[in-house]
Amino acid sequence: MPLSYLVRIAQTPAPTFHEGRRADLVAGLWEELGYPTTRDEVGNVLTRIVPPAAEGHPALMLAAHLDTVFDAGTDVTVREEAGRLVGPGVGDNSASLAVMTAFLREFRGMAHTLRRPLWLAANVAEEGLGDLRGAKQLLTQHRQQLGAFVAVDGYLGVAVTRGVAVRRYRATFLGPGGHSWGDQAPSALHALGRAVAALYALPLPLSPRTTLNVGVAGGGTSVNSIAASAELLLDLRSLDPALLSDLDSRAVAALHMAAREVGVTVRIERVGDRPGGDLRSEPLLPLVRQAAREQRLEVRTTSSSTDANAAAPHGIPALALGVYRGGNAHRHDEWVQGSSLGSGLKLLQRLVELYQRSPAA
Repeated sequence: MPLSYLVRIAQTPAPTFHEGRRADLVAGLWEELGYPTTRDEVGNVLTRIVPPAAEGHPALMLAAHLDTVFDAGTDVTVREEAGRLVGPGVGDNSASLAVMTAFLREFRGMAHTLRRPLWLAANVAEEGLGDLRGAKQLLTQHRQQLGAFVAVDGYLGVAVTRGVAVRRYRATFLGPGGHSWGDQAPSALHALGRAVAALYALPLPLSPRTTLNVGVAGGGTSVNSIAASAELLLDLRSLDPALLSDLDSRAVAALHMAAREVGVTVRIERVGDRPGGDLRSEPLLPLVRQAAREQRLEVRTTSSSTDANAAAPHGIPALALGVYRGGNAHRHDEWVQGSSLGSGLKLLQRLVELYQRSPAA
């Protein structure tokens, strides 16, 4: 059943900040199934299922992100290879959106069984510099009405119960530029190089895991020009928010020091701040495990950075739940095992049923 939606969703481009076409498609599919949708100011698609018996109770929200890591113009054609569906973004997170849409199709006529409201969202800006914008908006705007938040994202058999905190920076080094022979001006690229070396020289704790990565760097205009500008993107992560704050301070200081040593200026902009820590998943995880056992699935808990992170500051029980088998995420040859989506659908259906019955909900 989810396969009937997967190819359509995956072949509709949705770069971060440009998810409109896919949002239109998903909203249209949900409305065709009889579920009215709304859009908020950042572009999230939301449908609320609230029968009279459920009014006034906290809602369970299921949310799957619309965006992919691929730029506009990427060929997102899905092809079949050896029983797998292959293509950019076919799994992350098209497969989850397909499972959620199939859930709504199967749920028609069953709204009266709900004891608590059920909300489904297709949210924007989870990937890259999106900084969980869509999930943050949903949690901030509706926190008083929510009892739990489940990010539908990732591989079947994996539940994310702890959020990896993330800080991201754009550092732009600026100098006067000039001719490589005729001028003696400081080079912005020289400063960038010193900064990268200094950043990777920073000591990092081995436990809890803490990482640093310069993912993008570049600048200059020609081989015989002194670079007037250069830019890098820096990603800092830790399982411990306090350690992340310490690394943040040391990394920013290293960027400023590199600029001073070379004689250029630096402009530092924080472009990402994902909260982390315990997601308070205790009320949800036993339900996930029971639903999985009934399908003879093993569930492994892990730490990651997902839309579920956005719930951490609000104290709302949350986790991220995978609903498909696949591999090569964020690559052009990403793949999904089509038959696994049926198992993911059953897992999601059973989780919702168990949540409705749970006294802790």
